[in-house]
Amino acid sequence: MKKTLAILTSSLLLSACASFQQANDKMAAEAAQDNKSAPAKTTAANARKKTPKAKVQQQDDPLPAVELNEEVLFKVLSAEIAFQRGQWQAAYVTILGAAQQTRDPRLAKRAAEIAIAARQAPEALVAVRLWTELAPHSDEALQNYLGLIMLSDSVDEIEPLLTQRLADAAPQARGPMLLQIQRLLARAKDKNASFNILQKVAQPYPELMESHLALAQGAFSIGDNDYAQREARAALKIKPDSELAILTLAQVTPDAKDAMKLVADFVKRYPNSREVRIAYARGLVEQKQYKDARAQFEALLKEDGEDPTTLFALGVLSAQTDQLKDAENYLQRYLKILAAQPEDDRDPSQAALLLSRIAEERKDPDAALKYLDVVEPGNDGYVNVQIRRAQLLVQRGDVDGARTALELAQGEAGTDGEQLQLLQAESVLLRDSNRSKEASEVLKKALERFPNNTDLLYDYAMVAEKLSDYTEMENSLRRVMKLAPGNQHAYNALGYSLADRNVRLPEALSLIQKAADMAPEDAFIADSLGWVQYRMGKLSDAETQMRKAYGLRPDPEIGIHLGEVLWAQGKQDEARKVWREVRAKDPQNDMLKSTLLRLNIQL
Repeated sequence: MKKTLAILTSSLLLSACASFQQANDKMAAEAAQDNKSAPAKTTAANARKKTPKAKVQQQDDPLPAVELNEEVLFKVLSAEIAFQRGQWQAAYVTILGAAQQTRDPRLAKRAAEIAIAARQAPEALVAVRLWTELAPHSDEALQNYLGLIMLSDSVDEIEPLLTQRLADAAPQARGPMLLQIQRLLARAKDKNASFNILQKVAQPYPELMESHLALAQGAFSIGDNDYAQREARAALKIKPDSELAILTLAQVTPDAKDAMKLVADFVKRYPNSREVRIAYARGLVEQKQYKDARAQFEALLKEDGEDPTTLFALGVLSAQTDQLKDAENYLQRYLKILAAQPEDDRDPSQAALLLSRIAEERKDPDAALKYLDVVEPGNDGYVNVQIRRAQLLVQRGDVDGARTALELAQGEAGTDGEQLQLLQAESVLLRDSNRSKEASEVLKKALERFPNNTDLLYDYAMVAEKLSDYTEMENSLRRVMKLAPGNQHAYNALGYSLADRNVRLPEALSLIQKAADMAPEDAFIADSLGWVQYRMGKLSDAETQMRKAYGLRPDPEIGIHLGEVLWAQGKQDEARKVWREVRAKDPQNDMLKSTLLRLNIQL
């Protein structure tokens, strides 16, 4: 159980907080919407109140003094009717002509919308060019123009427009606008051309921190790390306490240790730098320095005791370090906050699953099930939660209840992938409960819906083998090989089955060798290769393969096979030693019991 918990928490740790790049992108996006190059410090708690940011008053473009006469009205109405009938070209030409005639930016915008809805990028670009010409101060027109031009091969044409927009902007708006321009230019197909444009439009503003940050990000996007680092350092020189600047510098620093030192030193100098501290904590997690990472998140929690991201990260870190009581407390608080903020789009599934594992660890199956109740249909992790519910019910001996839970979940599953996942889970729980015939029936029905799904075919083959239906097993595995020639598991499974039944051994060896060639470091395939060699009387080769397999992964089944090969060579003491290791790990292992009984051995 602890191993399962560790695997689960490890997979969640890296999603618990933002990396340098994620934190930097987040702050850059916010800065691009802000009108201040040096925003006032706010606490995270206040930030969650979503106080509207002050915005630069956009200059309105005057509308043309054109009377809406019958001719213009007729053109607009006929165009809309044509568009509704699916005649986008007629609608587009008519509306665009009306825009050119009246010089009304609203009509140019509508022409662009029609072309975009029809997925006609060249026509949309023509309309947006006109829209931008008629409404030169419209941010919406500019955004659309830039978005479309990035898809074309003529990005150079936007340089004069960007230059003019920056010149016309209020001084306090230029910094955020430069960051916004960089993010837009980053979408261009020709990265080098877009970076050249960025350099030209930023050139008149060397005094702005954001100018250097935009250039750093642009250089980084084309792989020029030296240029990126120079510009990021220039930004820090202008504003030494800028979180955005230090995160940019960390992002563009190739050596991870150097990047970590940068953010660590920054956090010491500016302890209230929340985004940098989160990124630092993330870096510590990546380096598996969980104790230090936890200290960083605890500092964040002191600043804001109700921050969901921090609570979730602390919960996962505590579970990872076996501090399960603390983990449960943090994750319970996390779920309580989510319940009080229904507008928050965070998915509670991961926390619920981890709490369920923790409850199972402390032998509380009722709580393990109850934690799962917080996840409702529609949550991204709903299917995984219902599979977990089914597994818990099976542990309590309620196989039928588990099946019911999975069948109910199928009614809520929104995609074929989720349906497939639930069907596979049902077959696995039936197979593991020694109800192989029912598992076979579930898989047969699933294959009627997904006949070419190799995972289903493989699972069906394994159940068929349990039912001693070797013809069906082989047919399914052969089909997997045909559909997915690179699937080493199919070759290994069929080869091992033949070897275990001591039939068609040369063919078994060929199949397993092919699998081994595809995956030379797979412990189970190495075990299969040793097993077929043992069946063929090649005891020395078999021992070599078995020792390799057991070294790669000391799995009980591999250990049992190794012991038998050693026993056959007269190395009885070594065999007993390996079998005792297996018994210590898994005292109730049925395969070990049957092997010892077959060989008439007492440990």
